[in-house]
Amino acid sequence: MDDLPDELVWNILSRIKKTNDRNSVSLACKRLNELDNEQRQSIRVGCGLDPANEALTSLCSRFLNLARVEITYSGWMSKLGKQLDDQGLLILSSCCPSLSDLTLSYCTFITDVGLRYLASCSKLSALKLNFTPRITGCGILSLVVGCRNLTILHLVRCLNITSVEWLEYLGKLERLEDLSIKNCRAIGEDDLIKLGPGWQKLKRLQFEVDANYRYMKVSDNLAVVRWQKQGYPCENLLELSMVNCIISPGRGLACVLGKCKNLEKIHLDMCVGVRDCDIIGLAQRSSNLRFISLRVPSDFSLPLLLNNPLRLTDESLKAVAQSCSMLESVRISFSDGEFPSFSSFTLNGMLTLIQMCPVRELALDHVYSFNDFGMEALCSAQYLETLELVRCQEISDEGLQLVGQFPRLSILRLKKCLGISEDGLKPLVGSYKLELLVVEDCPHISERGVQGAAKSISFRQDLSWMY
Repeated sequence: MDDLPDELVWNILSRIKKTNDRNSVSLACKRLNELDNEQRQSIRVGCGLDPANEALTSLCSRFLNLARVEITYSGWMSKLGKQLDDQGLLILSSCCPSLSDLTLSYCTFITDVGLRYLASCSKLSALKLNFTPRITGCGILSLVVGCRNLTILHLVRCLNITSVEWLEYLGKLERLEDLSIKNCRAIGEDDLIKLGPGWQKLKRLQFEVDANYRYMKVSDNLAVVRWQKQGYPCENLLELSMVNCIISPGRGLACVLGKCKNLEKIHLDMCVGVRDCDIIGLAQRSSNLRFISLRVPSDFSLPLLLNNPLRLTDESLKAVAQSCSMLESVRISFSDGEFPSFSSFTLNGMLTLIQMCPVRELALDHVYSFNDFGMEALCSAQYLETLELVRCQEISDEGLQLVGQFPRLSILRLKKCLGISEDGLKPLVGSYKLELLVVEDCPHISERGVQGAAKSISFRQDLSWMY
């Protein structure tokens, strides 16, 4: 090794991806240790960081070129020692001049003071906070004012962020590309209007409301007016995910759906108020759509409260089929309270989507309208490679036996399906048509019954969901 030039050793080290392997190599000799220290750009630490601030100081002194740092205290208990605190973030900001990506998870000792220290990290472009309960909107504002290159911001279960001036400031900078807000109780859909001109740069938006605190955030009339006058396009938005949101005509995220011309992925999970016209308008403007996931709510009291037909119909699926010729992945799900006779989509609507688009991946969860006739129709799905069936109780062994006739299917996942047994898998045994077969929590299929049905098999049996 002593005769090899630094450039070659550097290249060798760069090909070692696993942290444990890198650690082992760095102990082989002093030269490898020094080069590894220079090359190491990312670390992930957590409960083993004890004493936290001293250990972090040592790490930062050893790895001088750190750009990505993840600190997670998942599973932490007081007996594991004191967590990293604001002083630790001061150490990071002082000793890591190249810091560009920081993730803090379950760091319950961090406060706004620590975020103010991070404001001096001029290269910080990505910040992800997961359950940092002492952080408030003031701390976020001080950070975004200092870190003007921030392009990625993720806030998950940050319960004390009640003010959103930071969102308005980020919008004026027009640099934010990836925004994720999940279960931050005091931040509502109408707050997103404050992003203003920042909508023009945004490429990825994830917004999830805590369903247990749906009505904690009360929006004023000013926000409603601003949505109606919102003139900022969302042409750069590629991925949109909304969970437990209320989609009201002419306001909130309903305005966004009609302006996404280049959208590639859309995920709507338990979003109340989504209408056929919303999906039709989205489909007509988003011809590049490649992925669609719809989980339909089933609270029958809500239609009465809102005086609005909330259920999507086949018209939505037909519009997507006609306008989105690049669609490759489809996921349709109904919530646990759904009854078969109230399903939003019929078998014909789903088959229209599958047959008109080059769908390679299909996942159905609790879709009672999909039965053996649907499985028979999939025999002509020439692009389908992955099929996932979860709680599709109308599918029997007769339908499952048709899997061997699917032209390109290589991955099959069966979960919590009551109507199928080992007999349905018998035509697959020995054929090795499937690359992967996953069977989970299906009461009439045993581990022995799946042997030989695919090149690779994953089996799990936990029937507690039935009781």
